[in-house]
Amino acid sequence: MKFIKTLNNSAAIVEENGKEEIVLGKGIGFGLKKGDPIDDSKIERRFVTADDQEDFDQVKDISAATLDITGKVVKIAESLLGIDFNDYQYLALADHIDFALKRVQDNIDFNDSNVRWEVKNLYPKEYEVAQKMIELINKEGHTELPESESILMTYHLVNALSDDSQVQETVEITNLITDIVQIIQFAYSIQLDTESFNYSRFITHLRALLVRLIRGQKMDNEELDPSLLGFMSIKYHHAYETAERIATYLHSKMGWELSPDDKFYLVLHIWRVTSRQEKN
Repeated sequence: MKFIKTLNNSAAIVEENGKEEIVLGKGIGFGLKKGDPIDDSKIERRFVTADDQEDFDQVKDISAATLDITGKVVKIAESLLGIDFNDYQYLALADHIDFALKRVQDNIDFNDSNVRWEVKNLYPKEYEVAQKMIELINKEGHTELPESESILMTYHLVNALSDDSQVQETVEITNLITDIVQIIQFAYSIQLDTESFNYSRFITHLRALLVRLIRGQKMDNEELDPSLLGFMSIKYHHAYETAERIATYLHSKMGWELSPDDKFYLVLHIWRVTSRQEKN
């Protein structure tokens, strides 16, 4: 691997096997001349190939300090959540952190306490890790990011956990889940226990369903016996009616049609997440 040129103190263009790449690492290209070998032990991340000039320009525009901070917060997230940021997600996070540090200098804040409450309850583990990441950014960047940054950082974590989904997709899914939870709470006149195992399992199911619908994917497993949904409509009538309300909402909002199988599993999860609280 040969050094080509430095992008900043933490990023350099290198060549290996006739192909150019970006490598990240503190002081990665310091003191090197074109053609010098790169010390592999200094490489923290081998990034994108040189086929995309836009990616090069984006990395070049991100400060070396931000790239160093990004590497540290990614290690926190990967350790606590067991996730692995791909190149796109890593670059998106670095770009976000760089912009967040600039925003705080200009006193620009996205402040919505309702959204913060929803995100905290929909993604409690990710939100907790996001707060740890913010603490590190504040310490390393000698700044004080607003609390609202924990929301946006949570979106990046959920994104990294979700098979190449993009942050905007995660935001849209979060809004849909929030509305669906409100439909259920209104239908049952209860406040769902966001700390319960059934709630966590319900949110996981909802997210998987919505990701599949957004991407136009079909269920992998074989279709269920159609009579099962009829059985559910009788045995769990309230949950079935609520699932139909949700189906109507998704059709009105997004133009989606839930299949009988979708409705079956939705009824089952609605019943599970509400049954214990109805008894209390």
